[in-house]
Amino acid sequence: MTIFSKLYRGETNINFIGSRKRWYLASAVLVLICVLSFIFRGFNLSIDFKGGTTFQMPASSSQITTANVEKAFSDAGVTIEGAPQFTTGSDKQVIVNVRSRDANALADASLKIAKSLDLPSNDVSPTIIGSDWGHETTKNALEGLIIFLIAVSIYVALRFQWRMAVGAMLALLHDLLIAAGVYSIVGFELSPSTIVGLLTILGFSLYDTVVVYDKVGENAKDILGGSRITYSEAANKAVNQTLMRSINTSIIALLPVAGLLFVGVGVLGVGTIEDLALILFVGLLSGAYSSLFLATPVVVDLTERDPRYKALTRRVLQKRASDAKRKSEVELAGVSTTKRSGGPAPAPRVGARPERRRKR
Repeated sequence: MTIFSKLYRGETNINFIGSRKRWYLASAVLVLICVLSFIFRGFNLSIDFKGGTTFQMPASSSQITTANVEKAFSDAGVTIEGAPQFTTGSDKQVIVNVRSRDANALADASLKIAKSLDLPSNDVSPTIIGSDWGHETTKNALEGLIIFLIAVSIYVALRFQWRMAVGAMLALLHDLLIAAGVYSIVGFELSPSTIVGLLTILGFSLYDTVVVYDKVGENAKDILGGSRITYSEAANKAVNQTLMRSINTSIIALLPVAGLLFVGVGVLGVGTIEDLALILFVGLLSGAYSSLFLATPVVVDLTERDPRYKALTRRVLQKRASDAKRKSEVELAGVSTTKRSGGPAPAPRVGARPERRRKR
């Protein structure tokens, strides 16, 4: 049977739980890199957080290109923050962000920019944005995040057990740190859309984790009353059984997001969606990883600290050792019997006639 057939049937036997120290180390290294990037590199904050002015104008004319827009603003004495962003759709617009918030200077600059780009003066409209709006949006998002995490913890603890709630929370925090760290390292602009994207990826990560937890609970049901399998083995079996489902859901979710990121931003140059596309792409990947390699191993470590599960592990290992010893003794006894009897009698040849005794 091929690996794909085993994946489809949930019959793989990859030792996810037995190798959990490797996954912990890999996650710790990634989180450390992200934290160091937070400290030394920081974030490329959007105008919504820093404050400034946004110019918006129609981009239907072929004359409205990135080079022409940058030259028009430079000639008007206005410094652009980042590259001009072009929207898609029937009503194409170009959005330009600048740091200045001097209303009189911006009004004069608008007239010069409109003249340089051969646009009506009314089509070049500056909008002054204060930094308070971005901070207020972030504050509301963080409050929503805290409420979300508390609600999820209560649900998972009631639906499964408190250890699974701890594993799920650690996985979600891991995904948040990794996604934010990639943003810091790459240098994409951090905007309110990014904050919304962070909240979006948590739902996917949690869904994948709960699917695995449900299978763990099914495999570990009444496990303490027997001596056939340990809790870590039941959890590892659950991860293998749900592996194909996790792969399928991750691929289906990643394909459209990858289209937004690599085609929309990389090929078409639609910069207005890059802040949301990157956070979704990284978050979905991290969520798929954490549900398999982090959430369930954490639950196993917490569970097997319980004396009842320690006793179960000892009981299973003793039974296996006893069975192996008994099997070995039976095999040795069979070999000894064969040697004492001189070996088994040779089988008669097929078709051979029995000898006849001579008459005297």
